[in-house]
Amino acid sequence: MNLINHDSVVKRMKPRLSKNSISKWIFFALTMFVLLILGVLLYRIFSQGLGYLDLQFLQSLPSRKPENAGVYAALIGTIWLMAVVAPVSLLLGVGTAIYLEEYAKENAITNFIKVNISNLAGVPSIVFGLLGLTVFVRALAFGTSVLAAGLTMSLLVLPVIIVASQEAIRAVPNQLREASFGLGATKWQTIVRIVLPAAIPGILTGGILALSRAIGETAPLVVLGMPLFLAFLPKTFFDMITVLPLQIYNWTGRPQAEFHALAAAGIIVLLVMLIIMNSIAVLIRNKFQKRY
Repeated sequence: MNLINHDSVVKRMKPRLSKNSISKWIFFALTMFVLLILGVLLYRIFSQGLGYLDLQFLQSLPSRKPENAGVYAALIGTIWLMAVVAPVSLLLGVGTAIYLEEYAKENAITNFIKVNISNLAGVPSIVFGLLGLTVFVRALAFGTSVLAAGLTMSLLVLPVIIVASQEAIRAVPNQLREASFGLGATKWQTIVRIVLPAAIPGILTGGILALSRAIGETAPLVVLGMPLFLAFLPKTFFDMITVLPLQIYNWTGRPQAEFHALAAAGIIVLLVMLIIMNSIAVLIRNKFQKRY
């Protein structure tokens, strides 16, 4: 009887195991296909741009002659842009998430706000560019300045930071809050000393991913009318800038092959900046994960 049951189970399991094996190899093949495309792309970029990547390239201003052109103005402009985007988006995003998760009452209005914030995270970036053009460039008369570009990009990444911060705050166990209240701490003291330190790994992950998106976006800045070619450095937040994606976009539109190689070198610089940002986030996240 047991032998019959065993044979029956094996017979029933055989099609399921076959489907499982086929599915595994399909997913493996898809993963390898994606990695192959990524490898070809990286090989293409590094083979073209590595020969142009030197100290002169990093310290030279843009030029109409490819042998004299560099990425210095775009690199400094990107740093200026992040100097606006990072504090504005992180402060507003984390503050909004704290209010929605810790202070706001659960009602139809709160749920409506949360749903719309999540929907905003999927809005095309060019729509935020049109919003920035209407509000910051024209209505507030900031022009094509660092401030206008930074505030526009802050609006672009703000929904992502809010949603990531909400999830991180929501993941903090309620027992920690109750223990803090039991010791006599106020709501604000509990948030600052218990909730935020425990939620920092998740908040940083979402924040760095959002800032990485801001660094690589081109469409909103083109809509704002930011210059593609700029041979001087900004001195204040009301000066014009160009950034790495715009400089790369400008070079790829030139007919000379040398400018295409310069664009590849610019992409390598942009990749290095993203790797540094993500590495810092990983280090900080690991530090706080050991504590909480």
